[in-house]
Amino acid sequence: MLTACAIVWSISYTLLSVLLGRVLTRIFKLPSWVTPAIAFNNTTSLPLLLIESLKQTQVLDVILVGGDTAADALDRAESYFLINAMISNSLTFALGPRLLKPGDEDAPDDKEEEANEGEEEQNGENGNGDIERGPDGLINEHTSLLPQRVIQPTNRVGKKGYLKTRKWFNGLGPKTQEAVEVAWQFANAPLLGAIVGAIIGLTPALHKLFFNNSNEGGYLNAWLTTAIKNIGELFASTQIIVVGVKLSQSMLHMKRGEDSGEVSKPSLALVTLIRFIIWPLISIPLIWALASKTKMLDADPMLWFAMMLMPTGPPAMILVALTDVTGALESMKMTIAKFLTISYAITPLICFAVVGSLKATEAAIDR
Repeated sequence: MLTACAIVWSISYTLLSVLLGRVLTRIFKLPSWVTPAIAFNNTTSLPLLLIESLKQTQVLDVILVGGDTAADALDRAESYFLINAMISNSLTFALGPRLLKPGDEDAPDDKEEEANEGEEEQNGENGNGDIERGPDGLINEHTSLLPQRVIQPTNRVGKKGYLKTRKWFNGLGPKTQEAVEVAWQFANAPLLGAIVGAIIGLTPALHKLFFNNSNEGGYLNAWLTTAIKNIGELFASTQIIVVGVKLSQSMLHMKRGEDSGEVSKPSLALVTLIRFIIWPLISIPLIWALASKTKMLDADPMLWFAMMLMPTGPPAMILVALTDVTGALESMKMTIAKFLTISYAITPLICFAVVGSLKATEAAIDR
């Protein structure tokens, strides 16, 4: 039940943020990247680091009830924030590309698509398209390092499968095609990873195999689970490095007098207002009312505190990865890098939401 409350709230506030972002972006005629900046906040690194800091200062001890220990309560808080992060990341990659390109101006027309399919089919038959080259025809970072005898049959099978799937898709009705496209957008890495994690965590035999100590049957813990955990912990740091690289490129373009991506003041003001002020003013009173005046939420103060803070915070660093996935212009990438730098510089504003959430949780406990 605790997990269900966190899931419902995570989906609800994210979809409301998407709707609000689309409406405000169109009303004020702001750039398309403003919509995902409003819709998706940092749900991974910032909340977890915040919980760790509050753990060290023992601030959250005031909302512990009964025989609950601080360690157990903080572990639950981390679980709630991780559930929120999974849902937010899944919706980011499912809805983000459409939000960055709301008009699909860059979508190829039917003639271009048919020409591309014909070229792929010819390459698949002749086996000449085994190496993907860059726009200048040179080998780039996407070129496979595997030997040719492995690349050719693999690419041939992949292209044949793509052509058959495309032919099947074109034979569907318009409504069915739209439903398949929407479903396919949600089949992204965060959601698939969450499903795999849920299967492993809820299956006792697999849970023992992946998470127990090696001498207690956890034969995959030391080398596989630990390695995956380390890679996951590096993700946030990697995003910061990417933002830094884009910011450096922007500074170089600015020195040369070239387009370096400009962040408009209305865009920055609107996103800051919604992420740091409006959402806390909505979430804190709402969760307080649900916790103190209804029985819709479970009697877990740490759940209330986490739900109050979930919609609050700067835009997600993952927006940079989203621009790479959608093939956005370099100027947009530099603009978003500047915008994220400014947003995280003013992130200490979240202190008001943290204090407000803590006081509201205490008030709900007293009632």
